[in-house]
Amino acid sequence: MTTHIVCLAAGQGTRMNSDRPKVLHEIAHAPLFVHALGAARDLDGGRRVLVVGHGADEVRAAAADALPDLEIVEQAERRGTAHAVAQARPALQGAGGDVIVLYGDTPFIRPETLARLAAARAGGADVVVLGFEAADPGRYGRLVVEGGTLERIVEFKDATEAEQAITLCNSGVVCADAALLFDLIDAVGCENASGEYYLTDIVGIARARGLHAAAVTCPEAETMGINTRAELARAEALWQARRRAEALADGVTLVAPDTVFFAHDTHIGRDAVVEPNVVFGPDVTVESGAVIRAFSHLEGAHVGARAVIGPYARLRPGAEIGNGAKIGNFVEVKAAEIGEGAKVNHLSYVGDAQVGEAANLGAGTVTCNYDGVFKHRTEIGAGAFIGSSTMLVAPVRIGAGAMTGSGSVITSDVPDGALAIGRARQVVKDGLARRMMDRLRAAKAKRTN
Repeated sequence: MTTHIVCLAAGQGTRMNSDRPKVLHEIAHAPLFVHALGAARDLDGGRRVLVVGHGADEVRAAAADALPDLEIVEQAERRGTAHAVAQARPALQGAGGDVIVLYGDTPFIRPETLARLAAARAGGADVVVLGFEAADPGRYGRLVVEGGTLERIVEFKDATEAEQAITLCNSGVVCADAALLFDLIDAVGCENASGEYYLTDIVGIARARGLHAAAVTCPEAETMGINTRAELARAEALWQARRRAEALADGVTLVAPDTVFFAHDTHIGRDAVVEPNVVFGPDVTVESGAVIRAFSHLEGAHVGARAVIGPYARLRPGAEIGNGAKIGNFVEVKAAEIGEGAKVNHLSYVGDAQVGEAANLGAGTVTCNYDGVFKHRTEIGAGAFIGSSTMLVAPVRIGAGAMTGSGSVITSDVPDGALAIGRARQVVKDGLARRMMDRLRAAKAKRTN
């Protein structure tokens, strides 16, 4: 059965003490709402609807970048969760199948859990609610279950003393037939302590109509909501711990796992080795057998099989490192293709460039790619040897098998197999250094006296 998703992302999140909408705060370099929607990736492909409100334009822009297939609707006046879901009605008009309601600030619900909600619906329940046994129920809404049937959900502030003693709590996640969901929402009132339209009220309404409601449970950790900076930090730590465990299980060697930080879309092949204190930004792929040495930072980069990166290397967006290539200490690569077996081992910057197979760039090589307005490309042919401290002033091409002399400033193309030297001729003046130092020391002594 087709399952549609409505993700609520309209809240302000005042406890974040932030100028940004809460759902735009990130875990592993992805907004919270992206993680929340990621749980639905394995469900039968229905429509995906994001309900925005506070900071709507910012959230809409972020969604367009991260999940361009999302349909965006706005809750201009925020009057509770049922009211928020109701804003998705036009986007789901005529859509058969079920709807699962998720929350943009609840990033850890697993795909397997949503599959169990969908299975409970397929098994005959008209409304299915996701619950959890809370170690400390606090102010969560309570699920009142009698004889295996979910009878109602009671918000803490509206609960009796007996209901507050219940430890089975409401996550807020609901699954129901699309038409039924909106029909039940139409019957929701706001006669409660907050004067809001609670989505949780649909359970009691459904039961009053003789419909069957059921609860599916998951571990409490999955339902963790993010409301404060402290909770965001704990969520980041939890996400990283899970991802490290997955990497180890997938055959990646992490020398010091707790010091490695992944992005939400990091891909690392088996038998790769990641040394301590490595940070992966978004959009990084590391192929099998590669080695990422300590204190390196990678983002927007592809690292080929058996390549070695670092230590203390920085790969920026557009870095394509070929199989078996070596990028050494204090080397930065940006928007550049480094060919198979090429070496950039020390203290270099390679940007907007193409480096051929087996080329060797000496220490201090810099591609001077920016003229203050435009970026220009440097091409270095296969097997070329670039002498230490060479400045390659782009646009420029160094031919296959060509060489540059150390300390050169290269402003013109170098043919295949040629040697280019672009530096001032050395001049030696006998005894001048001694005479200059004698004068300087005498001047210093005079000032001191």
